Amino acid sequence: MLTSAFMMLVSSAFLIMRMGKNTGSFPKPLNAEDESRYLELWEKGDIEARNKLIEHNLRLVAHIVKKYYTQSSEIDDLISIGTIGLIKGISSYKKDKGVRLATYASRCIENAILPLGHKNENIQKGRRLVPDPLIFLASLYRI
Repeated sequence: MLTSAFMMLVSSAFLIMRMGKNTGSFPKPLNAEDESRYLELWEKGDIEARNKLIEHNLRLVAHIVKKYYTQSSEIDDLISIGTIGLIKGISSYKKDKGVRLATYASRCIENAILPLGHKNENIQKGRRLVPDPLIFLASLYRI
């Protein structure tokens, strides 16, 4: 478990360094065909396919962070934490459940960023915290 977490961290660091060479904007989302192909490759253990899925879903992380938080001092940290949620989401995604990757990953991203000191703010505003994605999906499909 610790080894896989370490490998995920190292792999993510390389991904972030690769992203630093770009123009500063996130890559465009993959079309459905490419996403499906990369998911199949990732299920077979292809790390590059996983990195492509992460890279092309970073825009989703930024969107979710901006949806919940507006203080610019926190945005970079929250994007980093949301990226960890994205990585967990892609790593645990099962396409045979009938849920799109973006839908599942967005729940994982929200679960990563919402508990970070903002529970009280969300509760005061009447927002419900996002449930665990696996429990949420299980309740949807009564698994």
